Amino acid sequence: MSTSTMPSAGKVGERAREILTAIEADPEFPAFEAATLEYSSDWQCFTGFPTISEWDLDKDKAPLFAEGLRAIALKAAAFALTGSETAAELALPVPVDEMTHAMIAQPQLLARIAARTGFTLIHQTDQEHTDYTGGEYTHAAYVAAWGTEPPTRYWLDKAEVDRRLAVLAGLYDSIGFSRSGRRHAIAF
Repeated sequence: MSTSTMPSAGKVGERAREILTAIEADPEFPAFEAATLEYSSDWQCFTGFPTISEWDLDKDKAPLFAEGLRAIALKAAAFALTGSETAAELALPVPVDEMTHAMIAQPQLLARIAARTGFTLIHQTDQEHTDYTGGEYTHAAYVAAWGTEPPTRYWLDKAEVDRRLAVLAGLYDSIGFSRSGRRHAIAF
């Protein structure tokens, strides 16, 4: 579905705000948040969170959790208004998308919250778009939902993510981690 056939960013934003309010009011939300943030010991992605300048898990996990929730709410709102999983896979920046993966790693809690609050979780890796660019549809829906600009620390444009990934790849290669941490030649 092209953005010209999508509901207005304002409608998506309004519905996303309702969804996020319901999620945060759910009785299991504190457990979901705690479990997601505890997942930090498994956050070894070399190409998601490390694209954040001077990334610090302890300082960044809570604000990034908030942004991941907003992303989930935006995608759920797009699905609620279109009925299309494909259309609901809104463009997200890599670090925010990575946080949604940490949330999805809490399947029972998230499924119960979704069932009680009436939203559909949208995420399929082969359908996701990590090509977020400020000023486009996702950005407009975000602003409509929360009345503020997305924090550029986490909501990185794809061109900047690509530039940072090239820097990281060079650094990883220099210490023997090729393919951005997907292969090494260390014999233990």
